[in-house]
Amino acid sequence: MKKVTGIGGVFFKCDDPKSMNDWYVKNLGLPVGQYGTTFEWRHNDDPSKTGSTSWCTFAKDTKYFDPSVKPFMINYRVEDLVALVEELKKENVTIVDEIADYDYGKFIHVLDPEGNIIELWEPKGE
Repeated sequence: MKKVTGIGGVFFKCDDPKSMNDWYVKNLGLPVGQYGTTFEWRHNDDPSKTGSTSWCTFAKDTKYFDPSVKPFMINYRVEDLVALVEELKKENVTIVDEIADYDYGKFIHVLDPEGNIIELWEPKGE
């Protein structure tokens, strides 16, 4: 089974998300909005398929990365999240929450051996 298919997003904590976003807009030209920025791309092996990768700042006191104490979170794009979660459970990977299903995909959070929070995302409609 193919597991990770790419990076879905990079998220990090900062002291002042608005100022940080403004810096990235001014100095690197990122088109930052309320939810960061989204980079759209096409699959290399099938250019008719599109995908996206997100970038977003969070306040340093966000609870979204809990229980990790690290100031970042990486979102990995996956295929068949339900089957992958079953495999991870067999390997005793720490599962933080239950699979959440939204109109843009399914998500779950797990921890790596050093306590880094990882968000797994199975996009819908790609």
